[in-house]
Amino acid sequence: MEVSVIVPVYNSEGSLKALVERLENVLSKMPEYELILVNDGSRDRSWDVVRELTARYSWITGINLMKNYGQHNALLCGIRRARYPVIVTIDDDLQHPPEEISKLLAKLDDGYDVVYGKPEHEQHGFWRDLASFITKFTLQKAMGASTAGSVSAFRAFRTSLRNSFEDYRGAFVSIDSLLTWGTSQFAAVQVRHEERTIGVSNYTFRKLLIHSMNMMTGFSTLPLQIATYVGFVFTLFGFAVLAFVLLRYVVQGESVPGFPFLASVIAIFSGAQMFALGVIGEYLARMYVRTSEQPAYVVRDTQSAKNQP
Repeated sequence: MEVSVIVPVYNSEGSLKALVERLENVLSKMPEYELILVNDGSRDRSWDVVRELTARYSWITGINLMKNYGQHNALLCGIRRARYPVIVTIDDDLQHPPEEISKLLAKLDDGYDVVYGKPEHEQHGFWRDLASFITKFTLQKAMGASTAGSVSAFRAFRTSLRNSFEDYRGAFVSIDSLLTWGTSQFAAVQVRHEERTIGVSNYTFRKLLIHSMNMMTGFSTLPLQIATYVGFVFTLFGFAVLAFVLLRYVVQGESVPGFPFLASVIAIFSGAQMFALGVIGEYLARMYVRTSEQPAYVVRDTQSAKNQP
């Protein structure tokens, strides 16, 4: 099987060489292969290490982005440069063992278009695990993908799927959401997940929550539907309050006394209105960004054995 492996690189100068060595042991058994290292605005010597690796290995291509655009944006850049029929994405921290790639490819041969490597036991902290759960739950509800609970950065899919999003130009990118534009044939296999020994994770609880929000408002109408339901529920609540007031007046001959009651009702309805306006505002912001045609990424330099001095 001919495979293109894509690795988004961010502040990983300490793990890149070990990752490439392990990938070579796996990929060398395949007829054709390539490795695309996309440097996503690293602040350490990652790009220097990428250049050293491209000088040493003819099957490695390095792409240096102008700034830090985000993991999914870097992946999109690599996906558009891939040459072979199957793409494998893997992180740069060695928590996804390259030796498990064969499991993903074997499952792909069963007729699926996208296969995720589902960790047997994730080696993250509590807050990272919680944020990952929220992100996966968001994807499942927003996109309706049955395997959303198994998504991970360790995935294999058919390169032809990129035809479904080749014209995508938004600044907010979710590779998993884009893949659902081209297929519904998803699967997941269990893989090892090793403890991180070099560096620290760049994905924080806050960043994952922001990614979830971007994914929902950028690729689905779920928040608008929720706002509609909230508005409907509080409208019913308003009618119920009105009925209560009228019934009390008819039965007891007096209105509902007290400022606290009135203030509480006003606060509830004001909160519902602000929630709906906030959701609409998020969509307007996405429309503004989309119409301003901000690029998902900009390439500063490309390095491979072909353009070495």
